[in-house]
Amino acid sequence: MRSRNPVFSRRGFSRDNGYAGFNTAPQAGGPAVATQANPYAQPTGNPYAQNPYAQNPYAQQDQQYGAPQAPATTGRMTIDDVIIRTASTLGLLIVTAALSWALLPVDDANISRSYGIAIGAALIGMVLALVQSFKRKPTPALILTYAAFEGVFLGVISSIVDNRIADGAAMQAVLGTMAVFAGVLVAYKAGWIRVNRRFYGFVMAAALGFILLMAVNLLFAVIGGGDGLGFRSGPLGIVFGIVGIILGACFLALDFKQVEDGIAYGAPREEAWFAAFGLTLTLVWIYMEFLRLIAIFNSSD
Repeated sequence: MRSRNPVFSRRGFSRDNGYAGFNTAPQAGGPAVATQANPYAQPTGNPYAQNPYAQNPYAQQDQQYGAPQAPATTGRMTIDDVIIRTASTLGLLIVTAALSWALLPVDDANISRSYGIAIGAALIGMVLALVQSFKRKPTPALILTYAAFEGVFLGVISSIVDNRIADGAAMQAVLGTMAVFAGVLVAYKAGWIRVNRRFYGFVMAAALGFILLMAVNLLFAVIGGGDGLGFRSGPLGIVFGIVGIILGACFLALDFKQVEDGIAYGAPREEAWFAAFGLTLTLVWIYMEFLRLIAIFNSSD
C-alpha cells in the first residue's frame, strides 16, 4: 500500500500485513528479509537496508560461525524524531495563526483586507506544499514556511468564523480535531483499523470523488455566485462536512501506517520531516472541515 502523499509513496515505506499496529514490523536497522510483505522493497527486501558488510568485512564469516553481527548503523528515523518534527511544524502553524488572529482585525472596516491576506497566504502555502510533496528529499525550511503561511490563513479564517458567525467555533474545531486524532490513533494501535491495499484504494477513490465534487461546486460558485451547487452549505454542506472529517480520519490512519513502516524499515532520520508534513496536511484538513460544519450549523439558526 502506498500513501496518498507522493513524498511517502516513493520511499517503499509500506507493507501489507493485515491489521496494522505499532511494533508489528521488523526493527529498523535489522537484517533485511526479502518477503512479499513489502511490494515496493528493493532486492534486499528493505529499501533502507545498508550493506551489512560495509563496516565489518568479516561480518559474513562471523555470521556463518554464529558470531555477533556488526551493530546497526545510526541515523535512522525514530518515533521521537517524528514527534519532535511534527510538534515544531504544528507549533509554528499555531503561533502564526495566533499572530494573524491578533494583528489582522476582521471588523467591517478591515475584513476585506484581512481576508485578502488570508487567501494570498493560502495560495502561497498550497504552492509550497506542492513543491515539497514532489521533492525527493525533505527541506525543513520549506515545510516550516508552508506551516507559517498556512497558519496565517487559518488564523484569519478562524477569527472570521469565531467573531462573526459562531462564538467559540475555533476552540470547538480544535477540540474536534484532537478528538479525531486521538480516536484514530487508539483504533490504529488496537488493530481496529485494517490498513491494507483495499483500504487505501477505497480512501483514495472516495477522496478523489470528494475533491472533484468540491471543485465543481467552487466553479459554479465562481461563475454563478452564491453557494454553487450547495455542497458546502445547508443540509448538503453538513453531509459533505461529515464525509470530509471521515476522509481526514482515514488519511490519519494512512499517515500512521507510513510512520510505522518508515521506522520499521529504517528510513533515514530526515524522513521524519516528511512524516510531520503529511500529518500537518491531514490535521489542517480535519480542522477546516470541523470549522465549516460549525459555521453551517450556526448559520442555520
